[in-house]
Amino acid sequence: MKKVSIIDVAKQAGVSVSTVSLVLRQKGKISDATIEKVQAAIAQLGYVHNVAAANLRSSTSNLIGLILRDFSDSFSIKVMASVVQELEKQGFMVFLGQPQDDHASLERCLLSFKQQGVAGVIYLASDTKRPHLPEQIRACPLPLVVVSQSLMEENCNLVMRDNRQAASLATRYLIERGHRSIGYIGGQDECLIRQQRLQGFRSTLVQNGMVYKEDSAPACSDDTHAASIATRQLLEKNNTLTALLCHSPDAMIGCINGIHQVGRTIGKDVFLTQQVALIGFEDMLHINLTSPSFTFVSSASEETGRQTASLIIRKLKEPELQTQKVTLSGQLIARESA
Repeated sequence: MKKVSIIDVAKQAGVSVSTVSLVLRQKGKISDATIEKVQAAIAQLGYVHNVAAANLRSSTSNLIGLILRDFSDSFSIKVMASVVQELEKQGFMVFLGQPQDDHASLERCLLSFKQQGVAGVIYLASDTKRPHLPEQIRACPLPLVVVSQSLMEENCNLVMRDNRQAASLATRYLIERGHRSIGYIGGQDECLIRQQRLQGFRSTLVQNGMVYKEDSAPACSDDTHAASIATRQLLEKNNTLTALLCHSPDAMIGCINGIHQVGRTIGKDVFLTQQVALIGFEDMLHINLTSPSFTFVSSASEETGRQTASLIIRKLKEPELQTQKVTLSGQLIARESA
């Protein structure tokens, strides 16, 4: 069977080849009636537009390279899904890379992007203990947008979460509901997300005439068992605590276990001394299948993806665009646990 060409489409639609090309590339001022004729001809003939060849001829690309290091991180996965969805709406495709390290593997990934002719790169940073980018990313010659869960000391196009605001919002919510003894569970001492949230937690307590106590915010490794032990020990030392901020989904699960171990329950009633209110920092659907459902400050992952896609497209269209830093705040979703 003869391969259908753009010339065949033009003849079928009764227009010029250049008009078909403009319709395919969504360029120029073409009437709706002409667009419909071309699209009908394409459907009738089964024509498939070779985007790669067209990009090669015009020295353009609709490919965006996306680097995701940690597939176990729910925030990064949600951001990636939102980025892909938004880019596809704008006619772009995503070429995914998952380097195993910040050295040779990352270098091979960037080389592969170059060989595939990607137009720009999105880097989903997963290291929450270093404020700096890997050298290979910093030296990337292509338009670059970085997504970070923690503030980064880099002069690059950056979309990031506002961890201070999230913790401040959660703390203020608890104080407004009568809580005067609040703790924070989870995260390792060197974790930048923990450090930033504690800044928001501490400042909000002080603003409301309360005292921040270091021992009310125990650090622990990122697993449910460690969080359970930390919660139990904290509540045994300070039985006046009525609310806890949970660093992560694992910390939330560990908190639940630790609370039950000391004979207390989860709930929002500050006047029932056996109840402990819990607030997390992202929607934990797998936990919310149980009762009570959990109050949380949203991670704004979908909006992060949309802003990231929008920024990389702007950078492609405006190469001289000044460096942009976008900080996104989450919203508090009140449910049954606080």
